[in-house]
Parts: sequence; structure tokens; C-alpha cells
Amino acid sequence: MALIKSISGIRGTIGGAAGEGLTPLDVVKYAAAFGTWVLDTTQNNTIVIGRDARISGEMVSKLVAATLQGLGIDVIDLGLSTTPTVEMAVPAKKAGGGIILTASHNPKQWNALKLLNGKGEFISDEDGKQVLHLGDTEAFDFAPVTKLGQYSTDDTFLQQHIDAILRLPLVDAAAIKAKKFRVVVDAVNSCGGFAVPMLLEALGVETVEKLFCEPTGDFAHNPEPLPENLREIAKTMEKGAFDLGIVVDPDVDRLALVNEDGTMFGEEYTLVAVADYVLQQNGGGNTVSNLSSTRALRDVTEKAGGQYAAAAVGEVNVVTKMKETQAVIGGEGNGGIIYPELHYGRDSLVGIALFLSHLAKTGLTMTRLRNSYPSYFISKNKIELTPEIDTDLVLKKMAKRYAKQPVNTIDGVKIEFDKEWVHLRKSNTEPIIRIYAESESNATADHLANKIIADIKEIISA
Repeated sequence: MALIKSISGIRGTIGGAAGEGLTPLDVVKYAAAFGTWVLDTTQNNTIVIGRDARISGEMVSKLVAATLQGLGIDVIDLGLSTTPTVEMAVPAKKAGGGIILTASHNPKQWNALKLLNGKGEFISDEDGKQVLHLGDTEAFDFAPVTKLGQYSTDDTFLQQHIDAILRLPLVDAAAIKAKKFRVVVDAVNSCGGFAVPMLLEALGVETVEKLFCEPTGDFAHNPEPLPENLREIAKTMEKGAFDLGIVVDPDVDRLALVNEDGTMFGEEYTLVAVADYVLQQNGGGNTVSNLSSTRALRDVTEKAGGQYAAAAVGEVNVVTKMKETQAVIGGEGNGGIIYPELHYGRDSLVGIALFLSHLAKTGLTMTRLRNSYPSYFISKNKIELTPEIDTDLVLKKMAKRYAKQPVNTIDGVKIEFDKEWVHLRKSNTEPIIRIYAESESNATADHLANKIIADIKEIISA
């Protein structure tokens, strides 16, 4: 059993002892903490909630709603929804904040409370610390019986979300409809199972083949949209009857694409392709991704005359950097598209609409489009450390060792070698250092990672 408290929310496995899993007591405590923080900082007594389809979702949602009502907060419940839909609903409803009940790509035994501010964006590091303090000290004061909050539902927001996407100037539904696309959707039996087909129908996609699109929460495979988990859609695509495959995670904020021959477009390249389209249509612009994302985004940005900037890992950090640099698009290499013209949050639905517009206008197949981009490979590794080792000191020594190279220390240590890079980050939950390396071939990326691992071991043993 696990309970992980972080600035971005509370997540854990369902069941077990209080404080060791995400039990009803933990749900109530941290929902009360967040509700108290919203009341204290905004004097706004409305909070929007929504959930993915995982099995524990209804139970957790009821606990959260009742707790917020107990604080005197009015709850607007979107029910089964997507993370980006809830993010858009918060400012639309003029709410003080939002809670999304989803553990994103984690397996079905997990759930979480993801916390949004009044803009519908994930709360900041400072705000997150305040919420955790309120929860840990149980510093909340519940309302008297005459001032309990009201509870209401609203199932119209997904349609409003889709309508807003269709109104975007760069979404070309006419071009998409003209191509008569045939699409396969794998939604891992969660909310993408109804949200993605709704969007595709609105865009005029001719054929939608559904795989695992019943929102039962009984995930048909590991819900993280990685190649090893996508064998069924790959087999379907191999038959040659479809133009592309679309895969989303349970809360629909990560987008992976499958080529017409069943090969993977590459989660890292979802953002690259969508950014390429936006940059072309806008005549350039700035972009942002996190330090662990592919260099290919920088390449297409600079080719279009824009500037690329890297942010620390984490959506809130990417959004902050995007606002600083007035980026026209950004996101993370895990398939997270952030398109500010719609809202500042990872959104698979707007990613799908922009990608299909791009594919329609180029007239290329998926494989030819993918081959038009610089090809890089990321090697993902980790090294386990004993608890007594000072991880921060190890990273500091690595930065010093490679001081002659461009080094970025805003989030661990990232070292650049011409068009190669390696990024070292310590885990917040276990004594390990994650080591991501990118190069133009798998072999050289692995070699670079192994060289860095050897350096770390040498520092530890010195």
C-alpha cells in the first residue's frame, strides 16, 4: 500500500491502514485541507470536481463532495470527465478551484486528488505546501448545519470543451472531413472511451473503431500509453485498414499515436508534430517542454524561427515557463500537449484535433510524417542508491565534473553534448537517480547513459 503526498496532489493505492494507502480517512482529510485553502485564499465557496472511470472513482468522489459541502462549499460535479475538461470548467464556472479524481496513468488500484486553482491550472509549489500543512495539522473548521454547501451536477462540459476546440482557428474540421480518415481508438476503458469518439465525430472522421472504450475502469492493459502496453491496437493497425491509431490514458491528458502499419509514432513526437503544425500556421513562435523531452522540439522550433526553452519536469513548471516566454505551444514528451489558445493544461483532445488538421493538410501518411522529423532516441535508466548517500551532493559533483559542457541545474543536472544530452534527476519518493540520455541512435544513447552511470558510481566509491 502507498500514499504519496506531493505539492500537486495526493495519490495512493486504495485500501489498507490510514496514512499508508488512499483510505477514506485520507481522502476526507486532504479534501478538507484543499477546501479550507480555497476558502482562505479566494473567499470563493465553489469547487468543481470530476473523475476518470477507475473503479474507486465513485466512492472517492462522494467522499470529496460531502467533505467540501461540510466546509460550506458548493460543489459542481462533472461526473465522469477528462482532466482538461475539468480544468476548463473551473474558470467557466467562476469557481475557486477544482479537484480531479484520477491517478492518471497509474494502474487501477490507484486513485488521486489532483488540485486546481481558480484558473483551472495545477496549484503552485507554494500553494501545495500550504494545502499539505493544513492537512497534516488538520487545521479545518466545518460549517454549521444551516451553512452546508450545495451539491449540483453538470454533464454539459465535455460538449462545451469540444465546441471550444472546434472554434479554434487552427482546427480545420473541413480538411479533416475531406480526408475520410479511418481511426482506431484505445481508451483503456476510461473516459477517453466516450470523449475521443465524440470529438472525432464532431471533426467529421469517417470511421472510428473502438478498442477498450467502455468506461468501466477495469483497465484492459497497463494504462500508461507506452509501446509495450499497446499490442492490441498495434495488431489492429497492422491489418492495414486504418489511417492512424489514437491512444489516451485514463484521464485523457496524454496522447500517443500509432502509425498506419502498427508501428509507434512515438509519444515524444506527439508534441513535436503538433508544435510543427502550430509553428507553420503561426509563422513561428516560441515553444517549451521539460528537460527530459526530446531535442526534436527545439529543432523544429528553431527551423521555424522561434526560440525553445526548457522547464523543470512537471506540468506546473512547463506552464510557468510558457507564460514567461509567451510560448505558442508546449508540453511534455509523455504525449502532453499544452495549447494556450484553449487553456494552460495538457489536453489530448485539442492535441488530436490539431494533429488531424496537420495530417490532413500535409496529405502524408503517419509513417511519412514521422520520418520528416529529426530522429532521436531516449534511453531511460536509473541507479539505486543506499539511503545514507547524499544524492544532492552526487548531482553537484556531476555538474562540476562536466562544467565545460552546457549544464542546466534547474531540475537535477542536464548536460548537453552537441545534439546529445543526459538528464539526471533524483526521485522524490525513493533513493534513486533517474538517468535519461538522448542521441541519434539507441546504441549511442545507451552508451552515453552507461558512461554517466559509471561516473556516478566512481563518485560514490571515492
